[in-house]
Amino acid sequence: MIQIGLTGWGDHTSLYPDREAAANKLKTYNEWFETVEVDSMFYAVQPQKNMQKWTDDTSASFRFLVKAYQGMTGHSRGKIPFDSEEAMYEAFHLSLQPMLDAGKLNAVLFQYPPWFDCKRENVNVLREAKRRMGDVPCALEFRHRSWFEPQMRERTLKFMRDEGWIHSICDEPQVGTGCVPIVEEATHAELTVVRFHGRNEKGWQSSGQPNWREVRYLYRYNEAELTEWAQRLERLKEKSGKLCVIFNNNSGGDAADNGKQLMAMLGQMPPRGSFAPVLPGQEKPEQLNLF
Repeated sequence: MIQIGLTGWGDHTSLYPDREAAANKLKTYNEWFETVEVDSMFYAVQPQKNMQKWTDDTSASFRFLVKAYQGMTGHSRGKIPFDSEEAMYEAFHLSLQPMLDAGKLNAVLFQYPPWFDCKRENVNVLREAKRRMGDVPCALEFRHRSWFEPQMRERTLKFMRDEGWIHSICDEPQVGTGCVPIVEEATHAELTVVRFHGRNEKGWQSSGQPNWREVRYLYRYNEAELTEWAQRLERLKEKSGKLCVIFNNNSGGDAADNGKQLMAMLGQMPPRGSFAPVLPGQEKPEQLNLF
């Protein structure tokens, strides 16, 4: 199974043509896609009531990829707003519970920062994070090239398999050491994650600049690039029971269009039953076909 979705559901304006759609964004989003990345959890551990609402507002087949809180991946520069790491992980586990209870959690995504390089100390950090997560499925994404240099590639993949990490495969600009190549390998029999960050090399190096959010993921995949990925996904599907594919290239609003384009290439149909756009005030396709 291949499920395609986007990072978040709030910023994809092309999906919400009118006031009603915009007022019920997650439900409208679910008419187009059946998975989503919850990136808001990276910035703050969400109240359980939020996670419960999002769980309730989605269809039975909908699945969430929840990004690990920044204090859990070493992104936080200051003091974490918890008394201890134990308290932080406990709060995170409690937040996840509604999605776990409903069977709607694909995995928690641990995306480590560009300075998290391949060394023994950081291997121990990964082991400890996995231990703290218990039986919760966890995906691992690196941002430092050292993990997949030729001499480390197979050792990294073996470590992930041995520790039970789900591989988060990246398509991203190949600039310096703060990136990883496309590594077409599954490390878990049940799930593989694929995330599209775009290929904007200049924007990828914009961290710290005032407009970094506007340019870092500013990229629209073309047909040839997506065709190549459609072939990769068909191969990966033979190695994992499910693929969770996330488009994160939304600095210019391209993620939703690229997601729908890849769905069509794979012969998929959105839950709403049609790729035809809904114009403001127009009834949805399933309503139009009642008579």
